[in-house]
Amino acid sequence: MDVLRVLSSPDLEVRKKTLNLAMELVSSRNIEEMVLVLKKEVSKTLDVEHEDTGKYRQLLVRTLHSCCIKFPDVAATVIPVLVDFLSDTNELAATDVLVFVREAIQKFENLQPLIIEYDIVLDVLIVNQTNDTLQNCTLELATLGDLKLVEKPQPVVLAPKDFCSIKANVKVASTENGIIFGNIVYDVTGAASDRNVVVLNDIHIDIMDYIVPATCNDSEFMRMWAEFEWENKVTVNTPLTDLSEYLKHLLKSTNMKCLTSEKALSGQCGFMAANMYAKSIFGEDALANLSIEKPFNKPDAPVAGHIRIRAKSQGMALSLGDKINMTQKGTQTKVAAA
Repeated sequence: MDVLRVLSSPDLEVRKKTLNLAMELVSSRNIEEMVLVLKKEVSKTLDVEHEDTGKYRQLLVRTLHSCCIKFPDVAATVIPVLVDFLSDTNELAATDVLVFVREAIQKFENLQPLIIEYDIVLDVLIVNQTNDTLQNCTLELATLGDLKLVEKPQPVVLAPKDFCSIKANVKVASTENGIIFGNIVYDVTGAASDRNVVVLNDIHIDIMDYIVPATCNDSEFMRMWAEFEWENKVTVNTPLTDLSEYLKHLLKSTNMKCLTSEKALSGQCGFMAANMYAKSIFGEDALANLSIEKPFNKPDAPVAGHIRIRAKSQGMALSLGDKINMTQKGTQTKVAAA
């Protein structure tokens, strides 16, 4: 498309108007050509450092997103390119990609195998506060769960009072709870002792970054409930005293969608049952059934009951259960502090 040649202009506003015009003119005959140009423009932004580079990349991501919504057939060629930007230093661009990936998971089931990994970039600042030169200063990392360290960081030499930044990439391939362990090891110039080790705090991966609300009908829910072999039963342990408030709290903390109608949940009978559903950006399904109650004659009594979680993978079922338990403990701590 000839109009896209104007993207060579460094002016961000001109580029924005050009992309808007291109979206109005594009058709099924030239969409592939347009997508090809946009993908090349996205790649170019990686090699150019300019104050508007991040904003331009964000515009390109949003335009590619619009192309896929308007012409779903091109989504399969766009997603692999955009997934690389999930760890973009431009938070807005990365957020737009995540929104796009989530929408693709929900709308295009055939694209789910394309979205199998998510990059986490660790940026560790190491400061030598001693008067010694630190030789072979190395960031050593190990992972637990479905995490994979892409490459081992290279050792560096730090002069007295010097500092450096070491980056490492970790790939996440599922919603299984993951932990990153780390040490900094180094030698001191002239010392005859063994290597020195500084143990770093563990980094826990939050599965909520990868889970999005999803919807299905009753028959689909029952089919998956019967098929999924992994179940995790979580006991409700909360200071909350209102059934509806607990449901809202649960939905917010798990990113799940309530499938039970508001009409079925209305009224005051002292009992509530609700079905919930969510998907991960890796294509994993998670189902939950909430069954809670409280006695009529004890208005200050906390909600009691349990949550049954079912999933295809053990990691998904356990991780979601752990998240619920952590959230319940957090609620108790807040109430106690108040």
